[in-house]
Amino acid sequence: MSENVSSIKTNRLLLREIIDSDLKYIFKGLSHPDVIKYYGISFDSLEATKEQMLWYADKKQMWWAICDLDNKTFYGAGGLNDINHKEKKAEIGLWLLPEFWGKGIMNEVMPLITNYGLNQLKLERIEGFVETENTNCKRAMAKLDFHHEKTMKDCEIKNGELISVDVYVKTI
Repeated sequence: MSENVSSIKTNRLLLREIIDSDLKYIFKGLSHPDVIKYYGISFDSLEATKEQMLWYADKKQMWWAICDLDNKTFYGAGGLNDINHKEKKAEIGLWLLPEFWGKGIMNEVMPLITNYGLNQLKLERIEGFVETENTNCKRAMAKLDFHHEKTMKDCEIKNGELISVDVYVKTI
């Protein structure tokens, strides 16, 4: 990952640089049927997941491993992608291993990532693209003060089917 990723700590979480030894956890998450149900990518092997590790390392992305404070338990990953400094915007993304769902981690991490983008990177707009069927994520986005900007009807193909995507936005 890029050397400009700063660690972020809260009372219970550590967001740190994604490292090579995280590969097995990234694969566990991005091959799990419940995680990838509403996620744009998935992998069927450790080898294939190396593609995702290269993506995390790209300078257009800034992603963190989400861990417990002692860095012994990997919860998931979150960050900003398609960072566009010229247009002062980026897309937010996050996924958690299912055993850590419902524990308030997303609600704690999303503002950290958003604030990092707005304050540290001096972005003016953070976008979240959420599959229209993903009601839990849409509820969370609204609770975190992202406003629903639009719905893009039948704009992507997933598993051979057209899907719609809702765009949520947080601005400065």
